[in-house]
Amino acid sequence: MFVAAYWWRVHPGKEDQFRAAWRRGTELIRARYGSLGSRLHRDAADAGPGTRFIGIAEWPDRATWQRAFDARMAYDEPETRAAFVDAIADTAHAPLLLLEVTDDLLDRAPGDAGAAVSSPAAGPG
Repeated sequence: MFVAAYWWRVHPGKEDQFRAAWRRGTELIRARYGSLGSRLHRDAADAGPGTRFIGIAEWPDRATWQRAFDARMAYDEPETRAAFVDAIADTAHAPLLLLEVTDDLLDRAPGDAGAAVSSPAAGPG
């Protein structure tokens, strides 16, 4: 499994807009490019203006992620993309981290798509 982490600083008052657009965009990216989904985290230690969010996306392998990244993870819902971009005050244009999972001991909720790959025996993507 391959993991990519991203960060965004969101304009004050636009957190709900950002989260809704992030959720819809993640669904579209999963359907179009084959991601395994993503988690969005609020940076609890950040003291900057606005809220900093960290997204941790799981992919079956680096090649699948790379194809999506090279395509700019584009999807056919311009209003979702516009809402996402409008909420962002700052971000990096490259991922914060690119990681290959070596051991996965996360407990998965029943029905979670990641449950099928939670065993280290599953091997790299």
